[in-house]
Amino acid sequence: MLEQRIQQHFFDAADLLYQSAEVLAKPVASATQALLGSLTAGGKLLLTGTGAALAVAQAMAAQLVGRFERDRPGLAALVLGADATVTAALLKVAPPGSPLAMQVQALGTPGDVLVVFASAPHDAALAEAVAAAQARDMTVVAITPRGSALGALLGETDVWIGVPHDRAARVQEVQLLVAHALCDALDLQLMGEQDSA
Repeated sequence: MLEQRIQQHFFDAADLLYQSAEVLAKPVASATQALLGSLTAGGKLLLTGTGAALAVAQAMAAQLVGRFERDRPGLAALVLGADATVTAALLKVAPPGSPLAMQVQALGTPGDVLVVFASAPHDAALAEAVAAAQARDMTVVAITPRGSALGALLGETDVWIGVPHDRAARVQEVQLLVAHALCDALDLQLMGEQDSA
């Protein structure tokens, strides 16, 4: 019984990944162009999330600043909300939910991109961060579950990558794959095809 339940996780994840490949290829390509446009114009990427989705943002930032699968100069990427000391200090001076928005206001500049990972359909802190980014003429890329309230907040130049699932664990699995696809696509656009030798 336990082994069947474990196997079902793999089957469910495989089904979702197959479905996501069809649904998300176009928005991931659009997000790649937004990220590339910002980076090549001297902008930076601000990545964030809440809960376990913040770990996906941290992993992506590490692969952008360091490397994904091949060596290249580091890309300008910064994680918001991961520094417990900064967040605690901001909580003392800001209304609940707004430390992320305050960081966007302090660090974001026009032409930057805010990349938001959400594993829940409604997240007030991320909604405030999105509004702060839009007020600073930044593009927003939101990677969320389907039906997320963040999707409705996005403007014409923003990109919504709506994972076709509601369960947080499945959404986070797809978010990590989307992060990898974005890193790979950026490497391809910046450095061309990798030699197969």
